[in-house]
Amino acid sequence: MIKIKETIKKIINTKVNFTIIAIILIAIFCICITPVTFQNDTYYTIKIGEFIKNNGIDMMDHFSWHENLSYTYPHWLYDLCTYLIYAFAGFRGIYIVTCILSVILGISIFLVNIKLTKNKSISFLITLGTLHVLQAYITARAQLVTFILFIWEIYLIEKFIQDKKIWYALALIAMSLLIANMHIATWPFFFVLALPYIAEYIIAVLADIIIYKKINIFILKTKIRRSKNKLEKVEKLKAQLESLEVKISKIKIKREEDNRNPYKLIIKRNDNVKWLILIMVICLLTGLLTPLGDSPYTYLYKTMQGNTTKNISEHLPMTIIKSTETMSILIIVLAILIFTKTKIRLSDFIMITGLCYLTLSTRRQLSMLALIGSVIFTRLIIDLINKYVEGDGLKVVEEAINSIIVIISLSALMLLISYNKIKPKLDDEYVSTKSYPVAACDYILENIDLENARFFNEYNYGSYMLFRGIPVFIDSRADLYTPEFSGNKDEDIFTDFMDVSGLSKFYEEIFEKYNITHVILGKKTKMNNIIEKTKDENYKELYSDDDFVVYERLNANK
Repeated sequence: MIKIKETIKKIINTKVNFTIIAIILIAIFCICITPVTFQNDTYYTIKIGEFIKNNGIDMMDHFSWHENLSYTYPHWLYDLCTYLIYAFAGFRGIYIVTCILSVILGISIFLVNIKLTKNKSISFLITLGTLHVLQAYITARAQLVTFILFIWEIYLIEKFIQDKKIWYALALIAMSLLIANMHIATWPFFFVLALPYIAEYIIAVLADIIIYKKINIFILKTKIRRSKNKLEKVEKLKAQLESLEVKISKIKIKREEDNRNPYKLIIKRNDNVKWLILIMVICLLTGLLTPLGDSPYTYLYKTMQGNTTKNISEHLPMTIIKSTETMSILIIVLAILIFTKTKIRLSDFIMITGLCYLTLSTRRQLSMLALIGSVIFTRLIIDLINKYVEGDGLKVVEEAINSIIVIISLSALMLLISYNKIKPKLDDEYVSTKSYPVAACDYILENIDLENARFFNEYNYGSYMLFRGIPVFIDSRADLYTPEFSGNKDEDIFTDFMDVSGLSKFYEEIFEKYNITHVILGKKTKMNNIIEKTKDENYKELYSDDDFVVYERLNANK
């Protein structure tokens, strides 16, 4: 009996490598939240990658029936890699690689948090929360790669500021080059992430200049040099300088005491940031090392000039009441900063404020708030625990979580959560026949002469149609169809599509303008309801299934 008790105690007290277990659990969770069904961007990505492999980059569009549209190829390298995977292993290969990238992202968030905050248990919990928020953004798109690069950029910046090792600088330059070729829409964000560190340094330098009255000292020393022959004046100036230096020394002692225990904001001057500024300047030049001309420098500006950001859901401003994740993040951060003695670094405060502003301006930036904010949230919670838990509370938590009982319980809970995440997806297919006109495209390819056809289609499945080799009116490459990018200043195809799909203009007006010969619509769309209810004689139904219908427009110019 005694031996049994001793054995049980040994098992309970057995310590397990928490890092390894956490990585395994994170990997499982990431696989389970990765969607099986692809979204629309994946299909045009494959097709464009195929074109790049066979023909190179000519900065022109070849997949819509509109003539002579310029195309930027904003993530040409990702498109090419995706096609090569598809050519080798089909949709299954893309799904497997997406799972791998999802796992890399989850592990990267965890490891970066550990390395920057020196705490495993809090980092693990924050990583899981971050992945929960990011699950809507985990898909076969270039953004998944840039998420991984951005979280490691934070690590490289902070390590470079701390140690100023050359390989951190070289890694940042290589990362900038990769993003410029992988996803130019996000390349400017590479520099945005460095701004809080630069801003803190500038503020610290200006504070030193003002507080230590360096300008006054410089002026007095200059006057002394210019008054060499006026001994009486020199002595008076030296006395003023000496008095000023005594005051400054007292100010310095007081400020050092205040800096050791600041009220809320921790402001530190780190002269290594000067070298970070130089690195960012060098990184700016990597935008020239792409086959896209000046696109890395102009793409974001052109996007903001166009109207796609006002009409595409992910670009619209955030409505906080409709986003539980955003509300939770803001409430937690504000509660910690307002109602506790927790302190925050100035660079972190600038970063989190900027990310919150971006999130409220554009809902897609919630992903960056969760991703980059994860490091800041971890630091805040660690400081909170240190402030309010007597003794070394974090050490107690770390030791407790390494016990085998806690590990087993945590693993069981995580496996249950992961199973609940993947269970609804077990019967999913790579291509959803509810979302994409699979059978309708089969009919079109078998029965309609595509060389003489001009299809009107909806935005969400245009990419699948072009993937099947059917020229489209529009697809999810939204910028392509705006004058800022297309090179066609006389037509705003995207606006025309929004007008007709929203019924702000009668569809016949737009169809006549573009001489539409065929129309493919979702059965439940407003336009299809009007055609059906009015029994419009200009539209002959060629094909119909539960979700999509294909019409021939009889009054088109043949």
